[in-house]
Formats: sequence, structure tokens, C-alpha cells
Amino acid sequence: MNIPPRDTLYADPIASVAGFAFDERVAEVFPDMIRRSVPGYGAILSAIGLLADRFAQPDSVCYDLGCSLGGATLAMRHGIRQPGCRIVAVDNATAMVERCRELLARDQALVPVELLCADIREVPVENASLVVLNFTLQFLPVAERLPLMERIYQGLKPGGALIISEKLAFDDPRQQALHTDMHHAFKRSQGYSELEISQKRTALENVLVPETLEQHRSRLLQAGFASCEPWFQYFNFASLIALK
Repeated sequence: MNIPPRDTLYADPIASVAGFAFDERVAEVFPDMIRRSVPGYGAILSAIGLLADRFAQPDSVCYDLGCSLGGATLAMRHGIRQPGCRIVAVDNATAMVERCRELLARDQALVPVELLCADIREVPVENASLVVLNFTLQFLPVAERLPLMERIYQGLKPGGALIISEKLAFDDPRQQALHTDMHHAFKRSQGYSELEISQKRTALENVLVPETLEQHRSRLLQAGFASCEPWFQYFNFASLIALK
């Protein structure tokens, strides 16, 4: 069993912390990084597999937009049981796509996967029964989020679903402080130091822009979805299902 390299990217003092980027260094340690940084990440992936079994329609396409190393893609690949389905996985980071391709090649599931190195805002969404954005939307400029939701809605088949996992912000300052503190407590429990937590937070500032649950819900309804509800939340990380 291969143990992923441990994330130590922010373990030593950095004179000037650059903005976070999904480069080769991040790709190498990403499995460890996201497991130790995002509460409930494994549970979300497991549920995506179950949701793929529930929503995948025969002869349709399932999309993983912002696929990184393909965690959601693999979950869908093993959950889909309907005939004629295929998966389109998209990421714009070359280093992530290259490693994702290696991981997919080792996987034995039969559902075909088309892996694209491209901007998710430019990839057509067509004949879709399930679309997943697993901690992806938060990296797009806020003004560009609604047009993407509208395109996804138009590309979904009747009865299709969109899964969005995101880091949340809160209107109530007390709730914001509480969930931020608890997220940091979670990271400390996973072995991250105060220096690592601080430097990573600086790297993500203005790169990852979270929104409130109500902002996500309002946008999805504006895009045309019939309903949107959270199905999972662990501190300030949540996943929502929007139904067409």
C-alpha cells in the first residue's frame, strides 16, 4: 500500500508567502493535505459514490469539474451502475491532471473517463445526469459563479443533480469565529503546527473566497434549480445537493 507523502509545504518559516497554487509541489502531497485540512473529506467522497448510484442515468455523462487528483471521479466511477455512462473530469492545473491520469490508469473500474486539462468555465456540459464541484467553486471569482451554475443547469437532464462542496462563511461574527477556531483545532488534531496553519491561511487569502450557505442557495435557485439543500456539514465545510 502506497502511503502518500506528508504535507510539509508550510512547515518552515517563509519570508513572503505566495498565493496558493495547484502546482507540482501541491500535487505531490495533495492526498495528505486535503485529508488533514478538510473535515469530513473522506465521508464526502464516499457519499458521492452513493449519489452517483442514485442519479446516474443510462447513456448520460457525469462531470467532475475541478477534479484535482480524481477523488470524486473515482468515487463516481465505482458508484455508477447504469449502462452507457461515462465521466468527464476537468482541471486546469497541469500537475494535478498528470497525477490524476496516473491514478485513473491504476483503477480497475470499467466506466470510461475522459480527463481534460481545461478551464471548467469553457467546457460544455451536455447530457449530464450528475455534476460534481467538490471544493472547486470557491476558487472562481464570485462574479463568474452564477454563469457557471446556469450552464450546468442547462446541461443537466431532467431529474439530474448538482453536488457542490464548499468552505462556508457566516454572517454572524460569532459563528464565523467559532467555525474558524474549530477548523484550526481540527488541523492541529491532524498534526499541523500553528506556523503551518498561519502560513497556509495567508497563502489562501484572496485565492479561496468562501460564501454563506444562503448565498449558495440563492444563486442555485436563480440559476433555475428547483431546490437546494445541504446534506453534509462539518464545521465550516459543507456539501449541497441541487435538483433540476
